[in-house]
Amino acid sequence: MEKAQEWINYGIELAKEFGPKLLTAILIYIVGSWIIKKVLKALTKVFNKTKYDESLQKFLLNLTSWALKIFLIIIVISRLGVDVTTFAAVIAAAGLAIGLALQGSLSNFAGGVLIMIFKPYKIGDLIEAQGVLGAVKEIEIFTTKLVTPQNKLAIVPNGAMANGNIVNYTAEGLMRVDLTVGIGYGEDIKKAKDTLLEILMNDPKVLKEPAPSVNVSNLGDSSVDLAVRPFCRPEDYWDVYFSSLENCKTALDKAGIEIPYPHSVEIHKQG
Repeated sequence: MEKAQEWINYGIELAKEFGPKLLTAILIYIVGSWIIKKVLKALTKVFNKTKYDESLQKFLLNLTSWALKIFLIIIVISRLGVDVTTFAAVIAAAGLAIGLALQGSLSNFAGGVLIMIFKPYKIGDLIEAQGVLGAVKEIEIFTTKLVTPQNKLAIVPNGAMANGNIVNYTAEGLMRVDLTVGIGYGEDIKKAKDTLLEILMNDPKVLKEPAPSVNVSNLGDSSVDLAVRPFCRPEDYWDVYFSSLENCKTALDKAGIEIPYPHSVEIHKQG
C-alpha cells in the first residue's frame, strides 16, 4: 500500500508540474493550427485578387504552410519545457544524416524552386517529360502531377523535371496534327489536295491561321504520299486528330480517289 501511495503521490506531483504545461501546449497547438488556416485562407484571397500565377500560388501556399507548421511545433515544444536551443543543436547535429537520407527530396525541392523561377510549364499546359505525356494538374513542392490522355494521374519528381528535357506543346498556343495520306499514282493530285483542304477548312476546330496545308511528301512504291497538316489549339488536339483522319478518308472515297494502304499518324509541335 505504501508503495502504491508513493506512485500516486509521484503521479500527482508530475501532474501538478507538467499538467498545466501540457494543457497550455495543446491549447497553443489548437489555436496555432486555427491561425495557420486563417492565414493561408487570407493569402489565397490576396493571390486571387492580384491574379497570381496559379502554379506559383499553390507553391507559395504549400511553402508557407510548411514553414508556419514547423514554427508552431517549435513553440509547442518550448512550452513543454524543452530547451529550444538544445533542440536546435540536436537538429543541426542530425542535419547531415537527414540530408544524406533525403538527398532525393532535397533535389526535388530545389527542382520545384527552379520550376517556379524559370516556369518551363504551368498548370493546364500539355507537356511531355520523363517519358510521360499529359496536362499539368498541379505543381507541388516536391512533385508535378500530370493527367495523361488516358486520364491516368502521373506523379513526376521535380528534380527529374528540372534536370530533364521538357516539351511544352501549349507554350506556342497551338499544335500541328501531322497526317500522311497515300493516293494511287493514277489519281489527280490537285483534285486530292483540294478535296482534303476543303475538309480541313470546314472543320470548326481547325485553325484558319496558320492555314492547313496539303503537299506531296513522298513518292512511295505504290502511292503518292500527301502530308496533311492542320493546326489547332492544344485542348482540341485529339478531336482534330480523330476527325481529320476520318474525314479525309471519307472525302477521298466520295471523290472516287483511291487510297492504296493506311498510313500512320504522329504528334508534332509547331515547327
